[in-house]
Amino acid sequence: MEPSDEALVLACRQGDAAAWEALSARYRGLLYNICRRIGMDQEEAADVCQNVFAILAQKLDRIEQPARISAWLVTTARHEAWKLRQRERAAMTHMGFDETQIDSLTEDALLPDELLLRVEEQHTVQIALAALDQRCGRLLSLLFSRPDPMPYAEIAAMLGVPVGSIGPRRGRCLRKLRRILDNMGF
Repeated sequence: MEPSDEALVLACRQGDAAAWEALSARYRGLLYNICRRIGMDQEEAADVCQNVFAILAQKLDRIEQPARISAWLVTTARHEAWKLRQRERAAMTHMGFDETQIDSLTEDALLPDELLLRVEEQHTVQIALAALDQRCGRLLSLLFSRPDPMPYAEIAAMLGVPVGSIGPRRGRCLRKLRRILDNMGF
């Protein structure tokens, strides 16, 4: 089982380079995805992500709730993205664009809070799924990764198990997933 966010943050505070790499690997994709959904190009998104982890390195000892580092990272990424947009806006104004032209360019730039929360929740569930044993992870992925549910008969054939065992296995695997999510503070 992978270490919790809290365990990684505490290990990072002790100078554990492997913990730092694990923490940054865990959240790098989420932060980058948030920036891209905001409308940033690849370079801007990468810059924001790098800034977020630089800020984290500076403030690591002051994080009051290490178990909620994901929320801190997402909030910091949004703040850094907003600052970058403000700098761009100031530069555009300085170059002669008027406010209405700037507003039309950035009207939909920021994500609604609901979408941001959904992205963060999906990321947390993906981490929890990765922590499951392979059998449960595969079953739950087959059951829930598609918009249209796959029939139990197809799943049973793919897994080489009786159709009647899918429901009980599903229940056991969902309970395991719930325990992992509970341990993650979700």
